[in-house]
Amino acid sequence: MRERLDILIALDKASIDEHLGELDSGVVILDRESLKVDTEDEAFFHVPLRSVAEEVGGSRLYTNTVATGAALGLLCYPFEILSAVIEQTFEKKGCDVVERNISSARAGYDYAQKHYPDRCHISLKPRETPDRRMLITGNDAVGLGALASGLKFLSAYPMTPSTGVMNYVASKADLLGVVVEQAEDEISALTMALGASFAGVRAMTTTSGGGFSLMVEALGLAGMTETPIVIFLCQRPGPATGLPTMTEQGDLEFVLHAAQGEFPRCVLAPRTADEAIYLTAKAFNIADKYQIPVFILSDQHLADTVFSIERFDLNRVNVERHLAKDSELDGTGYMRYKFTKSGVSPRLLPGTVGAVVVADSDEHDESGHIDESAENRIKMTDKRMAKLGGLSGEITPPEVYGKVDADLSLIGWGSTYGALRETVDSLERKGLSVNLISFSDIYPFSEQKTMKILGKTRETVCVENNATGQFARVLRTELGFTVSHSILKYDGLPFTPEHIIRELKKMEVV
Repeated sequence: MRERLDILIALDKASIDEHLGELDSGVVILDRESLKVDTEDEAFFHVPLRSVAEEVGGSRLYTNTVATGAALGLLCYPFEILSAVIEQTFEKKGCDVVERNISSARAGYDYAQKHYPDRCHISLKPRETPDRRMLITGNDAVGLGALASGLKFLSAYPMTPSTGVMNYVASKADLLGVVVEQAEDEISALTMALGASFAGVRAMTTTSGGGFSLMVEALGLAGMTETPIVIFLCQRPGPATGLPTMTEQGDLEFVLHAAQGEFPRCVLAPRTADEAIYLTAKAFNIADKYQIPVFILSDQHLADTVFSIERFDLNRVNVERHLAKDSELDGTGYMRYKFTKSGVSPRLLPGTVGAVVVADSDEHDESGHIDESAENRIKMTDKRMAKLGGLSGEITPPEVYGKVDADLSLIGWGSTYGALRETVDSLERKGLSVNLISFSDIYPFSEQKTMKILGKTRETVCVENNATGQFARVLRTELGFTVSHSILKYDGLPFTPEHIIRELKKMEVV
């Protein structure tokens, strides 16, 4: 993310008023006839967007297409690439719509080439790479990772900004034999997914904070019945409706403590689109191995950002179901919640010959039947919580970007990764000693490995998209580690390197 603009396409006066100050010796493309802007500022480049759209496309609806063509005309970008994108985008609407859009874009492109005096002062060139890359959003990356992991059932109630995952999976459902159910509400969405998982297929649900609020009782059901489930929670500002199309990292502590009682869970927060693919695969394997709910905690910034990444490598995805085998039945009767040292009981699917699979939302004994005795309650709680021992071994410690022994360490999690890396690069170019400690595996911590990294820090600044410093508080609660400073942002917008550097200067740490 940058705070400075090279080209501003202003389709209304408000865009100019709000964003003109962000222009970095660039150009504003606008239609003076429509906006009635009277200025001699050389940054303003008039393109008759509306009249060209009506003349060439036959409707003012093509105004934005004309503007896109004009912008790429300023850049001398190959028009055939834009033409191909338009054709692919509108092919389902028929040849006439495709041709009108291409003609409108061409008209805008030619107008800019002919009338702007300093065109091509910004050069866009393809990356020099031997391999083709993927262009993918964070949401689509999660959907791709889920499908590659053997997802067979997804139920959800649409809620911005999580809906993109459901849409992506639905678009591949017929091809891959996946059932996608738009539930009547979020309560049904999670309980349907739990039913599918109990029956034996890999299942997940998608939601945002408001929807997850309704799922909390069903989350407790997953904890008590030890049913594997993956929950994709894409954060946006709250409370209530909040800012539904903007970003925030305000649901971390909610996810860690949601539902009554105590039971283990895992929280993973992808930092990039490529990591979202493989971390989603990891989520399914952990859910199956430890028979727990696993959260993929994302946010609007990561969800809707388009990334150029290395092509997906299916060989990096291992599907590990961790189901018991019929041959493991010893003739003494199957016990779904058998006490084990690891806390993980052998899991057979309903319908297995020779076994009766019993589950209950009440406290139960090893066989799955209700048992409210104090002795059993203690044993069952200890059994479930024992899973955290093995689970912490699955957790990847934070990544250190930059010098390990830097004077200043920035700490971040999830989608702040990109802005923080650029901040480190910028400060290092100025000769400052700064690194980044970035978390993608949020809970539980790999305590010894994480403290080995944090123990080398001198001065720390935790950077979060929330108002209360939730991750800094989790570090203190879980590890006893206290950060030196926090940079908090909760205006609905993602971090930029410029913003972080300004705040660091205010603290006088750089």
